[in-house]
Amino acid sequence: MPPNFALKTMNTVHRALLKVSFGKLGNEFGGMPSLELTTTGRKSGRPHAVMLTAPVVDGDTYVVVASRGGDPVHPAWFLNLRDNPDVVVSVRSGPKVPMTARVATAEERAALWPRVTSAAKNYADYQTKTTREIPLVLLTPKG
Repeated sequence: MPPNFALKTMNTVHRALLKVSFGKLGNEFGGMPSLELTTTGRKSGRPHAVMLTAPVVDGDTYVVVASRGGDPVHPAWFLNLRDNPDVVVSVRSGPKVPMTARVATAEERAALWPRVTSAAKNYADYQTKTTREIPLVLLTPKG
C-alpha cells in the first residue's frame, strides 16, 4: 500500500508534467483520461484537488476508482465526496465543471467493475490486496 507521501508525490509530479508540457503530456494514462477532482474537505471545509484517471467514460459521466492502491482505508477524496457530493472536475486539463459525485450502487458496481478492470488491470490487483470493496464513483455534470 502506498504511503501518503508517495501518493502526494505522484499527484505533484502529475501536475508538474501537465504544467511544464502546457497540457500536452499527462492528460491520458494507459488510454484513460486524467482528471483533476476537487472536493470539499469534510473536516476543514477547504477545497482539495487530486489527480485521477477515469477508466470508464459514458457520455458525460466519468467513473473513478477509490482504490488507494489497494490500501485497507478509503482515500481522503472519497470520504470528502461521500460527505459532500458537490465537486469540481477538470478533464484533460479542460475547463473546471461543477459536478455531482455519487457512489455506484451494488448493481452498478457489478456492471462497471469488469469494464474498469478491462481498461486497467491494476485495479483488479488492488482489490486482491484489501478486504474492503473498492468503491466506484460516478461523476456527472450538474443540471
